[in-house]
Amino acid sequence: MTVTIKDVARVAQVSPSTVSRVIADNPRISEETKRRVREAMNELGYHPNFQARSLVVKSTKTIGIIMPNSATQVLENPFFPEVLRGISLIARENRFGIYLSTGATQEEIFEEVIQMVQGRRVDGIILLYSKTDDKIMKYLLDNDFPFTVIGRPFHNAERITYVDNDNIYATKQVTKYLIDKGHEKIAFIGVNTEDVFTIDRMEGYKQAMEEAGIPFKKDYVIHEKWLKENEKEAIIEYLFSKEVPTAIVLTDDFLAIKLMSIAEDLSIRVPEDISIVSFNNIMLCQYMRPPLSSVDINIFQLGIEAAGCLLDKINHPETLPKRITIPAKMIERKTCAKIIKK
Repeated sequence: MTVTIKDVARVAQVSPSTVSRVIADNPRISEETKRRVREAMNELGYHPNFQARSLVVKSTKTIGIIMPNSATQVLENPFFPEVLRGISLIARENRFGIYLSTGATQEEIFEEVIQMVQGRRVDGIILLYSKTDDKIMKYLLDNDFPFTVIGRPFHNAERITYVDNDNIYATKQVTKYLIDKGHEKIAFIGVNTEDVFTIDRMEGYKQAMEEAGIPFKKDYVIHEKWLKENEKEAIIEYLFSKEVPTAIVLTDDFLAIKLMSIAEDLSIRVPEDISIVSFNNIMLCQYMRPPLSSVDINIFQLGIEAAGCLLDKINHPETLPKRITIPAKMIERKTCAKIIKK
């Protein structure tokens, strides 16, 4: 037999409307009444029908999370589970659920977003990325649908609430750190002209080199796509067939770990032969041999702030767009060495 809200009200000795307010966590209901109603719900095995309730209050109590591409591929990178952990914390505290995009292609993901918005499946959306040409972001803006972005929007940043690190400054400081150790032949690996954060990081690298009076060399810049498409022999040949770099800045720890593995296979020593520093400071960095120097971008906090901003936008639609900058800090370990002048 189905347990109804009236059954809960009878056992808790309150009105059905009071039970409804307890389910909605209405602040006007006393904690004692909330406790009594929740005990009655547990005793009777009553579970609120949130789908039906959403039709009445016009709220799904759900946040949509949009991945940059296939969830299966994305979740292999520790950045995304960690940022989701931060989002989940805020969602749970506010009794919101999470709806993850599952599309395998950009078109499928875009269709998912349309379904989320038009079908009112979610109250708001968090984009876990920012691309230079993103029709999802434009679609959400055009439809005035609540959303926040992790990363600097390439277009219309003044109209969008976003959470990011100062990637230009952070990479400038990292590059300067290597320059101060005597490095001048510094390569930059992992730029992707579609991803705004890699563009910003390359800009920081270029600024540091320019301010130090070191010429910018295109040969020292390797795109992420090229790196993924080529075998290790081609990568090493590319890196070392020209003027050999003494240090490398990478946009992502995963790329750095791959490069360190290739270097080890070819008896290239880190940091004696080449210094390496990367970004994200995933847990694996400290267990590498040698431990990898990496910039901690506070991934967990990025998720927390993005979720908090979205809920604020959902609850207060008139809220003006804001930019929140999360501090980043380099964690110095054992992959960078000084250049010894001969």
